[in-house]
Amino acid sequence: MEKGELRVAFLGEDELDGGMGLGRRTWEESKKLWRIVAPAIFSRVVSYSMNVITQAFAGHLGDLELAAISIANTVVVGFNFGLMLGMASALETLCGQAFGAKKYHMLGIYMQRSWIVLFLCAVLLLPMYFFATPILILMGQPTELAAVAGKVSIWFIPLHFSFVFLFPLQRFLQSQLKNSINAYVSAIAMIVHIFVSWLFVSKLQFGLIGTAVTLNFSWWVAAVLQFLYVSCGGCPHSWHGFSMEAFAGLWEFLKLSAASGVMLCLENWYYRILILLTGNLKNAEIAVDALSICMSINGWELMIPLAFFAGTGVRVANELGAGNGKGARFATIVSALTSFVIGLFFCILIMALHDKFAFIFTTSTVVLEAVDHLSIMLAFTILLNSVQPVLSGVAVGSGWQAMVAYVNIGSYYLIGVPVGVLMGWLFHFGVLGIWGGMIGGTAVQTLILAFMTIRCDWDKEAMKAISRVENWDVPT
Repeated sequence: MEKGELRVAFLGEDELDGGMGLGRRTWEESKKLWRIVAPAIFSRVVSYSMNVITQAFAGHLGDLELAAISIANTVVVGFNFGLMLGMASALETLCGQAFGAKKYHMLGIYMQRSWIVLFLCAVLLLPMYFFATPILILMGQPTELAAVAGKVSIWFIPLHFSFVFLFPLQRFLQSQLKNSINAYVSAIAMIVHIFVSWLFVSKLQFGLIGTAVTLNFSWWVAAVLQFLYVSCGGCPHSWHGFSMEAFAGLWEFLKLSAASGVMLCLENWYYRILILLTGNLKNAEIAVDALSICMSINGWELMIPLAFFAGTGVRVANELGAGNGKGARFATIVSALTSFVIGLFFCILIMALHDKFAFIFTTSTVVLEAVDHLSIMLAFTILLNSVQPVLSGVAVGSGWQAMVAYVNIGSYYLIGVPVGVLMGWLFHFGVLGIWGGMIGGTAVQTLILAFMTIRCDWDKEAMKAISRVENWDVPT
């Protein structure tokens, strides 16, 4: 019997449960979970708000400027954001399991490997910024809008490279239960962003380019502050400075990062397709307005389940790395139930306020009626999205990214999108049919992930995690 198997075999039921009753265990697990989730919710809401602030300042410059900054940020930056965020999520598996196994020195090595892999990826993605104008024209955007958005996209290149360093730093700290640092840094970056946006756009009149520069600056402030915390003694056990060991084992690291990138970017892009499809309907203006309002509400609320995605990934990875398969299973159950209850609350709230919540965005009677018509879909989406990210978090914490990438391709793009197109155009249900079909794809993916989680042999996953940590270990 190997070393990893011995560690799991000798952990009895009493030791795994800590000798506590169900209520006490649930309370202790909830405290560990919310220690990660609460700061993660705050950080995600702040990051989301920084983009909204940038769009608000651009909106005061003119309609063309607002549309250009929105297209550049959503399509060009958004595509690369989703891919690089997903690739950085490989650290949630590796750092989380290494932290659970008390191999603290490996966390800094993993983060440096992630910087190398993401930097190479960022360089390969640069043509999207340089050729943004022709790409947007090919996607059907008006020539004038594509030209301005393409010009702005060039100025977003510094923001693009900030992802290389910021995303791994966030996951490095998160895996060590230092998510509060991410929250503090996000708050500082938000304050800086508001000030520099006022300075560059309102006071110095730098126009549209000024809005892009402010977003670049604010994200780099966050990256620099986090690195200063790490390198100046905030993580003495896990950061020992730069090491040439970071260049070892890059191929295996790249494979896991690529699988993570594909898995998460497929989810990140999915509902962006919904707006693109709706824009091709007849008389789409009202439908797009109504759908944009629903997606804005969904986007704000989605920050909560995405925080549970992060929390679940860390908790599962920590427990598996410690050889505690049953602890990982229990963490999954607590996280899923907590997120579902919160999602159910917001689902009921949306259904109760189905004809009122759109007043936040508009007073147009036609748009209000269209939003009311779509509110039931929004409620179901919120409820479904309260469970699906938790299951994706289990996949990340366990290292199932490659398998789940195939699940996402099949569920989203072979079922959800085609069914949505059929319902929208062939059966003439319009935006309601497109959205319904895509919800069906999410439901299929959720059911498959739930089946995988329920059928999981957690002790076997714990042995795999221990084996991964030991195989990738570098002597202290």
